[in-house]
Amino acid sequence: MDCIFCKIVNHEIPSEIVYEDDEVLAFKDINPQTPIHILVIPKTHIESILELDEEAKPICGKIFTAIQKIAKEQKIEKAGFRVISNCGEDAGQEVKHLHFHILAGQKLGTKIV
Repeated sequence: MDCIFCKIVNHEIPSEIVYEDDEVLAFKDINPQTPIHILVIPKTHIESILELDEEAKPICGKIFTAIQKIAKEQKIEKAGFRVISNCGEDAGQEVKHLHFHILAGQKLGTKIV
């Protein structure tokens, strides 16, 4: 599989990992849009939210539990952060592997980005 995120999961491509457990991996974005920009992904390849079947749905709970832990570790839980998941080309999904962006470290505007 040529998925760049799968290669990161398999440690074939270096990344700055900030969280890892048996099913979830989180790492710093190489092109950050905010001072703190972390990507949180399932280790299992799921293309997008649209591919979450009944068997795959529990991974979302695990991802959001990981996001809570990351927010506390990064000390952004009090100031706040944004979580975004793009689905499809028109939404800006560049990598066809389900992922969530954690954006923080600055005041974020209300404009949809």
